[in-house]
Amino acid sequence: MAFPDRIERTVDIAHTPDKVWAALTTAEGLGTWFGNTATIDLRPGGTGQLKWDEGFTQNLRIERVEEPTVFGFTWQIYGLPDNDPRRTYVEFTLEPDGTGTRLTVVETGFAQLPDGAYAEAYDGNTRGWASELGELIDYLNAA
Repeated sequence: MAFPDRIERTVDIAHTPDKVWAALTTAEGLGTWFGNTATIDLRPGGTGQLKWDEGFTQNLRIERVEEPTVFGFTWQIYGLPDNDPRRTYVEFTLEPDGTGTRLTVVETGFAQLPDGAYAEAYDGNTRGWASELGELIDYLNAA
């Protein structure tokens, strides 16, 4: 059975692309809206890490940086062991939209998963992006 391989969400944000870019690509930004702490080496081949107070850690490999319009990384797939080599690819695209920004996030790579792991990863990340994008907007509005 074929599964959807892609999660895509688009939000309009009432902040400039430069401000949204900084929230997506700096340790300060990522460590506030996306995790509790973060590190990032913002260059293709660089690494990043998100940590949550609950003890969860997510390791990133930076794949694409086209400031201030495209930021992409791969990361571990939720529900799989830490040493599993399979990863999904996440890409943020920023487009100026009047005085704000249209932000699209796309995550791909779920079709590589077996039936038993697919639903947990795909459904969890579908819910996760809805929540995280709301937290991004809250972070930007509070800044």
